[in-house]
Amino acid sequence: MDQLCNCEDFFQIKIEADVGADPLWCAVCGYNLEMDKFTLSNPLKEQLRAWIDDYGSWINWDYDSLIEGGKIIEKDHNELGLRLTEKVKKELKGKYEVVFSPSKMY
Repeated sequence: MDQLCNCEDFFQIKIEADVGADPLWCAVCGYNLEMDKFTLSNPLKEQLRAWIDDYGSWINWDYDSLIEGGKIIEKDHNELGLRLTEKVKKELKGKYEVVFSPSKMY
């Protein structure tokens, strides 16, 4: 496999949502990793992309503020992210340490 990030020994993936980025990151150097470089199933990739597309739905981007009920939406987003992280762990079968980083806007 090609070098995935700037780390000499890549071993830890962080699952974290952000606008316009794949949800996989090097947990050490912070480099955004391409999902397609990993042996993840297409259904899981689709679920991760849908999760990313929903990122920030609790924010009014025009006013850079949180919408009413946003705390619950963010909580649900984080719970789904945690479930998806468990699926990533299962599919990568111990090749990497996989951790979840929840959104903390509230």
